[in-house]
Amino acid sequence: MIKVLLITNPKSGIISYEDSLNIVINEFKKYDVEYTLSKTEYAAHAIELVKKTDLKQYDSVCAMGGDGTLFEVLNGMLSRTENERIPISIIPNGTGNSFMKTVGIENVVDAIGKISKNEPKKLDMMKAVCGENIYYSLNLIGWGMATDISVLAEKLRFFGGQRYNIASVFEIIKNKRRDSKLIVDGKERDGAFSFIIACNTKYVGKDMKMAPKAKIDDGEIDLIIVKKTSSFTLFSVFPKLFDGSHIDHEACEYIHCKSFSIQPRENGSLNIDGEIIGSTPVSVNIVKNGVELIV
Repeated sequence: MIKVLLITNPKSGIISYEDSLNIVINEFKKYDVEYTLSKTEYAAHAIELVKKTDLKQYDSVCAMGGDGTLFEVLNGMLSRTENERIPISIIPNGTGNSFMKTVGIENVVDAIGKISKNEPKKLDMMKAVCGENIYYSLNLIGWGMATDISVLAEKLRFFGGQRYNIASVFEIIKNKRRDSKLIVDGKERDGAFSFIIACNTKYVGKDMKMAPKAKIDDGEIDLIIVKKTSSFTLFSVFPKLFDGSHIDHEACEYIHCKSFSIQPRENGSLNIDGEIIGSTPVSVNIVKNGVELIV
């Protein structure tokens, strides 16, 4: 029998938490999966749960929620010593499930089917060093407008998944300038930027195909760089984000790299997997086969 520690975010999802949980429980019964339920009660609670729980009895820790819940479970797991870690499984139940969309598992039935097979894979992740703090990412690390959009989108949760698109429009109109040194695989450049997003997955936010060439096991970061340009130009780029054609736009630079650093003139917050956490200056590198996931 497969045993999982099920960590759920009651505030996640677009249907009621109880309805979502009942669907999961019924599917677990079909596949004879035994679970222990832990509900998160505040920000970073999932990190604490994974750090403090004795995981020896479980086959995986299952993150049920959006990308934020997965981010917390990941960082809780990576805070443990290597011999104490177990695989992470995922049930998509958020307004944004970028990682699961990338791997092609977007519903509960398919996700639990994978969990029941218990076949973990070693996949890549990004490691971000912000001063004394270290964060791990499966999806994205964004700076500049990418962070501002997430901050505003959090205040617009009543719009559901569309809040990212609405927030994007407002931030494009504001179009703040950001001066920074950018170091990519050891090569330095100075410039004014609108935003920089590092991706491990193809999708970010809700259905934005930010990094259409991204692979979660190729040992590379897909880096999207947009230099400071007019709001008019940014508005012409925006609709292209949904089919990935923005990478051919003259305003965008698309790079594959192993590492990069952002050292701005004015430090600010980062967007890591949809969470506003960490701050610049930041150094990021890819960790190939850094985590075991059941997907």
